[in-house]
Amino acid sequence: MNALERPLTSPRTDAWAATAAHSTVHYHLQAEAEPDTLCRVLNLFALQFLTPHSVQVSQCDDLLDVQIGIGGLSWHRAEVIAQKLRNLVCVADVSLHNLPRLAHAAVS
Repeated sequence: MNALERPLTSPRTDAWAATAAHSTVHYHLQAEAEPDTLCRVLNLFALQFLTPHSVQVSQCDDLLDVQIGIGGLSWHRAEVIAQKLRNLVCVADVSLHNLPRLAHAAVS
């Protein structure tokens, strides 16, 4: 079944922060420059039916510098995803930043 045949699914709700305000977050990762690194990183978002609005990658020697922007997350859920990213063997460092509302409006 491809994406066009799949029934529409609603985004996963955050049971621990159901009433929390959603915001746009920015992940910055340093990861090993291996062929499967991007697949592993982006798969963590895909498994939760999340599509980043921006992904930027650059390679410097043996490391990838990855920046991912995504909206509609509670801060709790964003932190849970950051921790899952940190648990990937190929990821060396993860930082997470909450973007101000004005930045989100400029991106949209």
